[in-house]
Amino acid sequence: MTPNPFEDAKKFISEAADTLKIEPWIKEVLLTTHRELHVNFPVEMDDGSVRNFVGYRVQHNHMRGPFKGGIRYHWQVNLDEIRALAAWMTIKCAVVDIPFGGAKGGVVCNPKDLSEKELERMTKGFIQRIGPLIGPAIDIPAPDVYTNAKIMQWMVEEYNRCSRRTELAIVTGKPLDKGGSEGREEATAKGGFFVLEKILQEDYAPGLGKLPNKIVAVQGMGNVGGTLAKFIYETGGKVIAVSDSQGAIVNHKGLDIPKVMKHKEHNGSVLDFPGAMNITNEELLELPCDILVPSALEDVIHRQNAERIKAKMILEMANGPVTAEASVILKKKGVVIIPDILANAGGVTVSYFEWLQNLKKEHWTKIEVNSKLRDIMYKSISAVLQTARKFNTDLQKASYLIAVKRIAEKARSELHESHCYTAYF
Repeated sequence: MTPNPFEDAKKFISEAADTLKIEPWIKEVLLTTHRELHVNFPVEMDDGSVRNFVGYRVQHNHMRGPFKGGIRYHWQVNLDEIRALAAWMTIKCAVVDIPFGGAKGGVVCNPKDLSEKELERMTKGFIQRIGPLIGPAIDIPAPDVYTNAKIMQWMVEEYNRCSRRTELAIVTGKPLDKGGSEGREEATAKGGFFVLEKILQEDYAPGLGKLPNKIVAVQGMGNVGGTLAKFIYETGGKVIAVSDSQGAIVNHKGLDIPKVMKHKEHNGSVLDFPGAMNITNEELLELPCDILVPSALEDVIHRQNAERIKAKMILEMANGPVTAEASVILKKKGVVIIPDILANAGGVTVSYFEWLQNLKKEHWTKIEVNSKLRDIMYKSISAVLQTARKFNTDLQKASYLIAVKRIAEKARSELHESHCYTAYF
């Protein structure tokens, strides 16, 4: 049976709520979504034909602040996936203690099959549908799988055209010269690197040691996986395998990551890199290594392949790459899992910085951004490690315990306050 990511998200939330003896009404709020929008919209194609697209925006929880979450363009987008991603965003924002709730959105499409003009028209059509439910104090979208700064700028343009306003803080992840933040492109990878580095320094996984010379396999060579692979390579880690949507490559002596990145840029894929052997994405996951970094899509490690995972540590840079069933199997094997809600929170943290800069009409330097990011990630890691030791549990449950506790505290304090948002359209 195909794993349901939303059921996995609810399982972890429910366990944390039960451990903390959270009031039933708060638990119920966290196990449901605040609002779900399912839209259909027509788009004119370059040949003059008209194609209908399906999209979603799910707002999970806003107890701690405006909804926040990316919009992805992918052919496998479905409502349960978007629900799960929205719930994970709620938890993620609470883990790193930034004042946002969780949301997520997506359009069912293959962006590789669309021209740039078709992609722009589709993006603006989607914003026309979800526009009344987003805004700088309501819900702030961001890039996700197969969306980028250019697409975010199209969203800003269409939102402002329809609302007759000029809002920069309507989305984050914008181009630098259009209100974007320094360091945003590499923020998720940078945050993940800080998490990995700090946890190894804290000797949470005895015997694994520091990062230099560690054998690492990275699934996903996009903005997150590729950038993180580069950081690990530059620090002395031995990256033996990387992949993209077309397949994977491996060289057990180690890959020259900058050269792999140039090869992918020139050829459109990491495949056929000189000196490396082509393998499948599934084979990459099962390679013997110290650290496995799944940074593509969710549910890639599941009940069927969990026993074959040979990594000592998994750094979840994708959202939900390890199913709940697989997580149980891996933990019994002694595999340390650094959960996505901590590992990949660097992206939403710097999105928060961008939102603040837009609201305050400020522009921070890259040094300032990275310094603030490091402070937040280190503080969050310390809190998770402390909670894990206090409850004698793993990093994943410790992260959920912190998040659910913070959300519950806010829910209690604001129970009798009304949350009134104005639709701009």
